[in-house]
Amino acid sequence: MIRLVQVSDLHFGRDVDLDQIDALAALVPELAPTAVVVAGDLTQRARHGEFQAALAFVKDLRKTAPTLVIPGNHDVQWWASPFDLLGVRRKYTKYRIYFGEDLAPGLALPGVAIESLLTSHGVAVGSMTWKFWRDPAVKGHLPSAELARVAARFAAAPRDALRVVVTHQNILRGEISRRMGLARWKAAQLGLGGVGADLVLCGHDHQEGAGLLDGQVVIATSSTHTGRTRGRRPSAFNLIDVSADTIQVRHGCWDRTRRRFDLATPAVFPRRTHLSSEVPQPR
Repeated sequence: MIRLVQVSDLHFGRDVDLDQIDALAALVPELAPTAVVVAGDLTQRARHGEFQAALAFVKDLRKTAPTLVIPGNHDVQWWASPFDLLGVRRKYTKYRIYFGEDLAPGLALPGVAIESLLTSHGVAVGSMTWKFWRDPAVKGHLPSAELARVAARFAAAPRDALRVVVTHQNILRGEISRRMGLARWKAAQLGLGGVGADLVLCGHDHQEGAGLLDGQVVIATSSTHTGRTRGRRPSAFNLIDVSADTIQVRHGCWDRTRRRFDLATPAVFPRRTHLSSEVPQPR
């Protein structure tokens, strides 16, 4: 059994719910996960104090299990180099101070290969849509080079390893918002379907969800640990249990009155079977 804890959209700063953070810090060791994934938006405005608080929380998580962290759109200092006019590095300066040089890290653990895709680029040409005035720094995009890199990593993984992709922006349309997280999302979905992933973990939309891409790839979307949820729903993290045959996604929903997370009934999906050691390359 492989167990993953997935959180995202912590938004340390103005909007973070510290009761939820305390409850998560206490609960994660009890869940005994194989790994923890923090799928972006650690901060609200990419300020030093916000990153410092996020790093303290991540250090607590790492006492329990290997923890993978990626940046979200709120962690990008897009104003330091809009449209990359002053280079790419300037946008991630503060994030790198606290979470390292690698913006798309991976974890190789017994039975599981976790790889991340950088989708949060700030105000960038690739992330622009025809509604660019509405959310110029909110949408993300998925470069083909990122897909090719992850496909190669998965091709080298053991045939029976669970293959997990982590992004920040949501891959499936939000149930309430009806919004996609990525520009050119059809091409992004097609590319993701071709890298050989069994499971994709994402956030961004501030609503929990679980579904399938192309009838094969399980998509688990975590909510936020703030009061800014879609439809005023309870905040939620995801607990994912994987066996040889199934992937189960349970939402841990916040009960504000009792100040605790309650696990919902799991959504159960068949696990994708890799019939050969060769993983399909992105189309």
